[in-house]
Order: sequence, then structure tokens, then C-alpha cells
Amino acid sequence: MSGNWLRKKGVLTVFGGFAVGLLILLLSMPAMAVEKTQQMDEIVVSASRIEEKVSELTTNVTVIDADEIRQSAADNLGDLLAVKGVGHIQKYPGNLTSIGIRGFRTETHGNDLMGHVLILLNGRRAGTGNVDKIMTKNIERIEIIRGPAAVQYGSAAMGGIVNVITKRGDGKPGVFLEGALGSNNYQEGSIGFAGRFGLFDFSGSYTSEDADEYDIGGGDRFDNTDYKKDNVSLNFGINFLPGHRLGVIYSYFDADHSGNPNYMSTIDLDDYTDNKNESIDIIYEGRTKGEMFSWMARYFNGKDDNAWHSPAASDPDGFDAWYPFSAQDTDFEGAQVQMTVDVPFVTLTGGFDWAHYEMDSTWTPEKTEYKNPAGFLLAKSTFLDDCLILTAGVRYDDYEVEVDDDNSKESDDNWVFNFGIAYWLNDSLKLRANYGEAFMMPSADQLAANRPTWGGTLHGNPNLDPESSQTYEAGLDFYYGVLSSSLTYFYTDFDDKIQSVSLGGGISSWDNIGSADISGIEGNITIDIGSIVKLPTILEVYGNFVYLTEYEDEDHDDLLYISDWNLSYGLNLPDWQGFAARLNFAYTGKQDVQDWESGWSAPVVEKGGFTVADLTMSKKIVDTEKYGDITLRGEIRNLLDKEYSYVKGYPMPGRTFQLGLRYDF
Repeated sequence: MSGNWLRKKGVLTVFGGFAVGLLILLLSMPAMAVEKTQQMDEIVVSASRIEEKVSELTTNVTVIDADEIRQSAADNLGDLLAVKGVGHIQKYPGNLTSIGIRGFRTETHGNDLMGHVLILLNGRRAGTGNVDKIMTKNIERIEIIRGPAAVQYGSAAMGGIVNVITKRGDGKPGVFLEGALGSNNYQEGSIGFAGRFGLFDFSGSYTSEDADEYDIGGGDRFDNTDYKKDNVSLNFGINFLPGHRLGVIYSYFDADHSGNPNYMSTIDLDDYTDNKNESIDIIYEGRTKGEMFSWMARYFNGKDDNAWHSPAASDPDGFDAWYPFSAQDTDFEGAQVQMTVDVPFVTLTGGFDWAHYEMDSTWTPEKTEYKNPAGFLLAKSTFLDDCLILTAGVRYDDYEVEVDDDNSKESDDNWVFNFGIAYWLNDSLKLRANYGEAFMMPSADQLAANRPTWGGTLHGNPNLDPESSQTYEAGLDFYYGVLSSSLTYFYTDFDDKIQSVSLGGGISSWDNIGSADISGIEGNITIDIGSIVKLPTILEVYGNFVYLTEYEDEDHDDLLYISDWNLSYGLNLPDWQGFAARLNFAYTGKQDVQDWESGWSAPVVEKGGFTVADLTMSKKIVDTEKYGDITLRGEIRNLLDKEYSYVKGYPMPGRTFQLGLRYDF
């Protein structure tokens, strides 16, 4: 009792102190209008599926823009979210990372349907929860909704969503060439282009990257951690009428024959993985003159393939002999149609979503199919000279699943709602509150399976309810001159968790028997100390944090694989006479985890916290209008050579170096 009570008391003290401090600072300012910072006017699209300013949001949204992406040491979405301190991470060597937000996370093996955080690519389901499959070269920005977003995007958006938005060409056409070399025989080469020519806009990149086995902090070699991956990202559009665009987006990721070690204490040198994700979107966007009406229609199609190879030669009498190969292949397609009406005081967005998944897995003897049509309506109203903002939304989802082996079919449906309010006390301080519901639908196996298993039979439960959550949050956003900050407190009631049960006689099934309470505080602050001390450039000090005050199941045990603290902080020099630098520290707090290295009993142990530092620097060494620019870039990852792991038994690389050149024309 005392530990949890003190933890809650401490974080509420921090929350209250921070809020009171901001209010005192605000009241001490001169009674005059202040200039709103650039962040308030930034345009985002994830919160209501249409363009709107950050100043109009009632939810907590984090934006990682193109400059921050370029300055970070990350080359894929998993690394980027880890250094950002968004939430708890499960990262393995090679190409597998699961990301967590507010105590929920994407499914560890990348299954898009079974996660509790949803990954989006340009506003639609990415088809994977493995964030390592999304590389960063052609990304314009990343928008993160912290908290439920099921009304906007459907099943799995419980802890939040991560929306990856690719670049759209604009301005004078240009190209870039980039290459880098580094520790562990790291090699990277990229080529890209972007711009607009007449009615056409275009943006794209190709990246090839590979590395050998790495040394962990302290110098020990972690064998079979080599990888090679290729990525293509293309975005083409034709603007055939004012306000009308027909676009095509293509995304491709392939990691072939990447090392897949076991725990470092029981290394397997022969295992490897093949991972692939590929998709294409066709999008039509239009709007009337004056923008009273706007609309969007999209069709997308793709596949997400994962294969794990465990040659039996390495273990002729053990596990590999029984499971020398396993795979999970998912074909997905979908459509979105929406229309927005924007009139004085009210903006309404309504539409339909449709998703269709076909999954083939060696883990089960049958194929499964998933169909999900849905309808939604989102509303936003502003009053009192746009100082008062009200939002609300409702969504209805219908589901049908099928197990092809015996043509067993089951269906389910679900309603969710959300409400939000925000109020600008003055030009600097916004107060906000939000209530949101979210859900995750049962899988085809959980609803409709009927097959033999080890020593018995597995039956689906057609009476399963979707897993559900209700989240309440309150927060504030504060902007004043060189300072921008936000603070949010949230509480989530998670119910109807689906868990395996034994029915006796060798029969197993599933039932809604789990629940949990998750609460916490999250915040960020950025201060331009360069302006304060009269430097001729911007020099920012920043910090982001998430602290979970409670993450307990119905038995009052802490949930596994969840960190109490996640922080990132550092210094950023975005540009000073062509020189840029960023020093980032990312702290991951302690976790309760199962110790699978000890054997099948897997006792629960505490995994300690750690801090990882990264340093990036770049200098434009050639700057000509006629012949283009050349930029020299250097990185030191894990600057302090920390021995650490996101997953117990899978330590990450020690200190590594990279040096590269980029040519822009």
C-alpha cells in the first residue's frame, strides 16, 4: 500500500507544483498580448483526420518534425521513438521493435490486429506493429496521439497512435545523394528527390543499409546480430484542378537474412529472419472554393511478411528440430472515404473505413480472415473568439472473422465515443480535458478456432467481448516567447482483457477475465536559451517525460514489461552558420519482466533502468547556389558506452561511430 500511495502522492505533487509554477509565471507577466509561438500554428492531421492547428486541439499530441528527424541518430521509426522517450520499448537485435504508449504497446511480433497501440502510414493502418520496418529518409513528420484514438482509427488504438507522414514534393525540384560508414562495418547509401513541376509534385528516396555483428557496452561481441535492409518511399501527385489532387504513395521495406540470435547467454549462430512490408495507396483529395467542403477517398493494398529460420543442424534433438521454420504472412487492403463541412462555429467530418486482412501462419493449421467496415462522425465547435473549443466523436465498427480450415465464421460489433474541451485563458495558456473510449477486437482464433493442440483441443469463444478502455485526462499547454511546454495527467480503466482459460478435459479457450488500472503524468518543455543569453542563434534545452503512477492488474500486481519512467532531454543547436548539433539523453526506467533465460518457469524479476546518450553533428562544408551543397555529418551512438538492453538477455550495441556525406542539388 505504502509504495503505490507514495508514488501517487509524489507525482501529484510534481504535477501540482508544475501547474502552479506556470500559473504564477503567467500572472507575473505584463497584462498585454504576447506573440504566439510557432508550435501553436503548426498544422497536424491525426487528431481529427483533417488539417487543424495545434492551438485547436483538445488532446495531447506530440509532433516530431523533419528537422528533428534529420538531426537525430535514428534511421528507423523504432530508434526515433526510443530516443524521444515516448514510452516503453521492446527492441531486439536486427529489425524488431515494439513501441509502448501509456502502458499499452504494439504487438511484439508485429501483428497489426493484436496490438494496443496503432501505427499509421499517412493516416491509414500500416499493416504492422513492428516500427523498425518504417525508415526515416522520406518522412515529413510524425504525429503521436497519446491516449485513445479509436473513434478516429478503430481497433487497437488504446494507448495511442503513431502517424507517419511521408514527404510531399514542393518548390524547385532537387535531388540528394548520401552515404555513411561506421562501426561494425556499417554502410549506408541513399538517393532521393523532391519538388514540384507544373501540375506534378513528387518526392522519393531509396536507402540501403547493412552492418555486421556488434559489440555490446564493455566490448563483448554479440554474434549473429548482423543485418541488411532496403527501403523505398515514393509520393507522386497531380494537381489537376485548384484544390484537387490525385496521389500515389508506395512504401517498401525488406530485411533479408538478418541475424536472429537467442539470448546472449544461449546464442544461436544459425538463426535468421526475413522481414518485408510493402504497400501502395491511391488517394484523391478535393475541396471547394472557400473550403467549406473538403473530401478524401483512398484505397490501399499491401502485405506484411515475417519468417523465422532455425536450422535443425544447430539443435538436432531440441526445439529447432521441431520448429526449423515459422512464418506469419498478412495480406491487407482497405478504403477510406470522408467529407468535411466547415461552417462558422462548427466543423463536421464523417465517413467510412473498410479493412480486410488475410493471415497465414505456420503457428496454426489454418488461414484466418478479418473484415471490418466502420462509420464515424467527428465534430468540433469554437466559441468566444475561438477561446473555447469543444470536440466530440462517435464510431461504429462491424467485424466478421473466418477460420478457413473449417469455414467457421463469427461476427461482432462495437461503439465508441469521445469528448473534449479546451479553453484559452489568454494567448499563452490553454487548459484542456478529454474523455475517450477504445477497444481491441478478438482475433479470429479467439472467436472461431476449433482445432487440436498439444494434448487437447482449442475452441474459440463466440461470446467474447472486445477488450475495452475508458480514459480520462486533463492538462495544460503553455507558450510564451522562448518557452513552450505541456503537462497532462491521465487515468485509464482497462477491462475485458482476453486471456486463455482451461475448460477441463484437455479443452482450452478464451474469456474476458482481465483488467488493469493505468495512470500517469506526461509533459515536455523546450526553452530557447540562445535568445535568453543573446546568442546569435537558437540553442534549445528540452525535456520530455512519462511517469506512470499506477500500472496494476486486478490483483494489484504491477504489469510486466512496462517502465515507470521514460525521459528524454538534451541540447539542440539547429543551425549556426551551417553547423548543427544535438546531444540527447534517453532514460528507460525499471520494469518487472519474466526471466526466460532461467528456463520455462520464467520467474518475474526486476530489470533495472538505464540512460543512453547520442551525439550528432553536421557542418555544411560546400554551399553554392549553382552546384549545390555538401554536408559532413558525424554520429556517436551510446556515447557513454553503456551496457543496456530493452529486453532482458538481448543487449544493445556499445559505443558506435558514423561519418557520412550528403550532397543536395
